Amino acid sequence: MVVIYKSNGEVLLIERADKAHFWQSVTGSLDSPDEDLALAAAREVFEETGIDVRSLTPGALINMQHQIEYEIYPQWRHRYAPGVTRNCEHWFSLLVPNDIQIRLSPREHVAYQWLPHKEAARVCFSPSNRDAILRLFSASQVGTR
Repeated sequence: MVVIYKSNGEVLLIERADKAHFWQSVTGSLDSPDEDLALAAAREVFEETGIDVRSLTPGALINMQHQIEYEIYPQWRHRYAPGVTRNCEHWFSLLVPNDIQIRLSPREHVAYQWLPHKEAARVCFSPSNRDAILRLFSASQVGTR
């Protein structure tokens, strides 16, 4: 998962195409078991938002050094290999310019919005997404940027 945010404290949320009113940060999967996590995060950001991490300030993409394991929602298990019911989610953050342009992948997402971080945390459907946003904006995380 990649929490995309601006220096003004706004967080990008994108609405899933396959589930109305399901707002989330960028999520995705490794293309192969040995794919580098940061490269996978950058790839997913580009695929879902059109943001090319390579064009941003070096260090804009940060591995938050946090991961969780959770049960995959039954309606999305068809995206995984047969029998896979759990996922390991790694958290990243991405600081983008205030005037960044978003280009959604219509197959995956139908809308986007920038919200103050507390509102974004309240609106996103995933508890882990909420926790990642709140952790990012805790004094210990943002204060180091």
